[in-house]
Amino acid sequence: MTLARLMRPQGSLSGPQGRLWIWCWVVGFFVAVWAAPGIAARASEGGQVTGDEPHYLLTAISIGEDADLDISDERAGSRYRDFHEQALPPQSAVRDDGTRVSPHDPLLPALLAVPVLVGGWVGAKVAMAVLAGLLAALLVWTAVRRFAVPAPLAALVVSAFCLAPPLSVYATQIYPELPAALVVAVAVAALTGPMRRGAVAVLGTAVLGLPWLSAKYAPVAVALAVVGVVLLVRRAEPGDVRRAAWLGGALALGAFSFLAAHQALYGGWTAYASGLHFSSGELSVVGSHPDYVGRSARVSGLLLDRSFGLVPWQPAYLLAVPAVAALIRRRPRGWASVAAPLVVGWLVATFVALTMHGWSWPGRQIVVVLPLLVLAVAWWSAQLARSPEMRAVLVGGLVVGAVSTLWVFVEVIAGPSTLIVDLESTTQPVVRALGVVLPDYRADGGAAALGLIALAALAVVGWRSVSRTRPTPRNAKTRYSTHEGDPQCPEHDDSRPSWPLVPPVLSPWERAAATTTEETSAPSAMTPAPSR
Repeated sequence: MTLARLMRPQGSLSGPQGRLWIWCWVVGFFVAVWAAPGIAARASEGGQVTGDEPHYLLTAISIGEDADLDISDERAGSRYRDFHEQALPPQSAVRDDGTRVSPHDPLLPALLAVPVLVGGWVGAKVAMAVLAGLLAALLVWTAVRRFAVPAPLAALVVSAFCLAPPLSVYATQIYPELPAALVVAVAVAALTGPMRRGAVAVLGTAVLGLPWLSAKYAPVAVALAVVGVVLLVRRAEPGDVRRAAWLGGALALGAFSFLAAHQALYGGWTAYASGLHFSSGELSVVGSHPDYVGRSARVSGLLLDRSFGLVPWQPAYLLAVPAVAALIRRRPRGWASVAAPLVVGWLVATFVALTMHGWSWPGRQIVVVLPLLVLAVAWWSAQLARSPEMRAVLVGGLVVGAVSTLWVFVEVIAGPSTLIVDLESTTQPVVRALGVVLPDYRADGGAAALGLIALAALAVVGWRSVSRTRPTPRNAKTRYSTHEGDPQCPEHDDSRPSWPLVPPVLSPWERAAATTTEETSAPSAMTPAPSR
């Protein structure tokens, strides 16, 4: 089951599946177009790209032209001058054989090799924007088909987050963050489906691909793999244990191949082994003497920090806290596929990442799991679909997030601001206003405690907004249908939102949502059909 087959509409475009297909690709198209102005935004005074970006581009040029990772000839020829006018500081040393390998995993440069050959650095950024559009389209599809979210609501939620920073900014940044987010979304779409051979193959490919984008994604990959194996073993349908064994074996072989290849290519267990900045060993990428107690402040700081948190740029991220709390309490089918990698990714960004304040756009370390937050918010919004307050918040979030992106791009393109260096001096009104209210985690020692209290209060709101799912005996059989139409699911899920048989007078939004739910959510593996 390839991703294209997974999302291919069944029937004509005028039918329910066709309408879902239209929702997906309309949202994806607008996300890609909205991010496109970021291509022209200078990252720093020194060039169109900065930080690790020029090194990824040099490796992409080397793969495209020489079919290797050696960037020594590209550096000698100053090939970076097209996108980085100033002298480019080296990140890796010349090896004994005269080669130089950038300390970054090779999958992103490999993906960008052809776009760079065709269109240079602009081609690479266009390719990234296309990936952002694909991510948005897949999130709409997954929310509708796996979590029974009405298509208009799913489109609204996905647009609110994908049109806003940081996803809209990383849509044209040459970093592995957005491709990794797309891979995670693919894995969750596979995990929450019928888990037949094709889905298991898609999951395995996604899990194996994440560390090749960056070794820092290995913990998230492990979480996805564990959820997949547990789901297969617990379901215990014919062939599931065998599929679990094949998946585990393939992943073990893939892990061995990853380590062996990195020893050969980089001289260590990770790409960081070739880096100049890790003089005390590749593991020093997490810090020479990490202060884990101090880093614990990032649990809330990743959201609430006035400069590098998510909330100043898109306040709707506050909805993620009650949404995840409600998801964990209600435990709808597939909840672990969202919650487990989300928690692991957040903990990695909290305790393993060197910093949350770096030479990059805010939120870099958690972009990989942001699709999971989006799905959680979409699911929770569907539980509160009749709430006018929720609709107002989502529409407001869409406007604020989209304006944030456009405002920043216009500021940078018009000059003299730059995207990375001057992000804290933006004149965007909402960001400036929230900067007065939100704490600076670099200076305020009590910010972490206050942040945790605020997030705990939001979590309580989410927890109380839904009822706990009633347990169902494991031998209870309920017939389910998916986009393939034939799986049997052994457990009944009482978490599907129940719509009244005789609804009250509905607003235009509610009529569209109810119609789409009835027509397009032909119940999936996440959504039980009525028991006979």
